[in-house]
Amino acid sequence: MERTFVMIKPDGVRRKLVGKVIQRYEESGVNIIASKMMHVPRKLAEKHYAEHRGKEFYENLIQFITSGPVISMVLEGEDVISLIRKLNGATNPAEAASGTIRGDFKEYPVKSITENIVHASDSKQTAKREIELYFKKI
Repeated sequence: MERTFVMIKPDGVRRKLVGKVIQRYEESGVNIIASKMMHVPRKLAEKHYAEHRGKEFYENLIQFITSGPVISMVLEGEDVISLIRKLNGATNPAEAASGTIRGDFKEYPVKSITENIVHASDSKQTAKREIELYFKKI
């Protein structure tokens, strides 16, 4: 069984999409093995987005992810990383297909690529790192 890290971002929480997003994950057959609501402190956000440090959009990422509560989760299942990324849809909500979380719940007009409802790890290595950042004992 594979594990991945998923976060419902501040815009998803603010827009009251938590239940709908979690329902989609559960209906896909994956198991939620850890979950918590939290405010991401700046230091944690900086670690989370460390690979983007120095890029022009870095500060916007930090400001957005620390702007309100998030739901952090660890999901487990067969090929869960690939499955969740497909369920989430394209990172840019403007390009996200209908039937995906980002496609079905995007706001019109699309505000930014940063405000895209959910985050999910893109590889086993990233999942391991992000799970350790947010859930040190799992």
